[in-house]
Amino acid sequence: MTTNTPRRMAIIGGGPAGLMAAEVARAGGAEVDLYDAMGSVGRKFLLAGKGGLNLTHGEPFARFVERYGERSDEVAGWLRGFDADALRSWARGLGVETFTGSSGRVFPADMKAAPLLRRWLQRLRGDGVRFHMHHRWLGWTDAGALRFAAPDGERAVAADAVVLALGGASWPRLGSDGAWTVPLSAVGVDIAPLQSANCGFEIAWSEHLRSRFAGAPLKAVAARWIDRHGAAQTRQGECVLSEYGIEGSLVYAIGADLREAIVRDGRASLALDLAPGIAEAALAERLAAPRGKHSLGDWLRRRAHLDAAKCALVFEGADKAVLADPAALAARIKALPLTLRAPRPLAEAISTAGGVRLEALDGHLMLRDCPGVFCAGEMLDWEAPTGGYLLTACFASGRLAGEGVVRWLGQR
Repeated sequence: MTTNTPRRMAIIGGGPAGLMAAEVARAGGAEVDLYDAMGSVGRKFLLAGKGGLNLTHGEPFARFVERYGERSDEVAGWLRGFDADALRSWARGLGVETFTGSSGRVFPADMKAAPLLRRWLQRLRGDGVRFHMHHRWLGWTDAGALRFAAPDGERAVAADAVVLALGGASWPRLGSDGAWTVPLSAVGVDIAPLQSANCGFEIAWSEHLRSRFAGAPLKAVAARWIDRHGAAQTRQGECVLSEYGIEGSLVYAIGADLREAIVRDGRASLALDLAPGIAEAALAERLAAPRGKHSLGDWLRRRAHLDAAKCALVFEGADKAVLADPAALAARIKALPLTLRAPRPLAEAISTAGGVRLEALDGHLMLRDCPGVFCAGEMLDWEAPTGGYLLTACFASGRLAGEGVVRWLGQR
């Protein structure tokens, strides 16, 4: 792309990745214009911080990068340039101190996203970054200029370099609707289909369980499943029963394998250990004691320490013979079988899997077949569970793309 104004770049998308690319490119001397379809930037970032902004995670780097699954090697390269510690230091530079919670998650001291975003935008504007709201990107003109649907009609903008940071397709009302797939596909960019990530999964509950226990937390449970490579896996955590099925941090952490199983087999099998603190044999022995006049539900609460929601799961679709046999009942509690039929729709998901395939990009996230066009953030083909991993990689990819722009413009 060419322009009469040298070293001018356009950032399209005002989330963490786009804002970080703008910061780095401006510091490198580029004239930076940032465009966003919404009336203000950082809307999903603010939503993520509504209940306490989980900025990053404090676990060791080697374990941290494992959270990116099939793309861990590639994302590790981004994070070597801007890891969790660097992100905390950057926030400190904005006057925002952070702390590590008991789970290892890192939060701003005041738990809020708005003060950090406000200070960041103030600094970017002070540094000369220009913001253009209500500009929806449509693709390119025949002459190579960027096309935008703007408040006063369609607008063409020339730029020496572009960073696309348009997000995935989750929470479209906040601006990330995946519409960018159309213009990028039109110029031959390889895009993996967008899918729900960090989302709930549908299970055919009975009306009784749906009406009585939707929203009930399942604390201290362990999930057992077969991953995409055919290996048995176990993970402990917490999740939540919902009207449609099951959701929560434990489900999000293993969601990629569950989603792949559904794509492959039409369903996914998951076993929940409702009492991970006791061995099956010991639990069977407890349940075999005479229960006298106690109901089975009361007996499970007393002897297996199951709350009402866990008891309801044990009873859901259970054979009477299993409930009457202490050994079989213990086995059911330790490996409650669940059949997941589908992930929830993209619009409900916290994040998106799929996007611009990393193989289509060079080491600085520039499209190999579109020189001068860089991509960053959630629109790339990677995913991670909640816990600060999503945000950290978005920041890191935006920084890498910004550095790539400075390098590209320098070469030009």
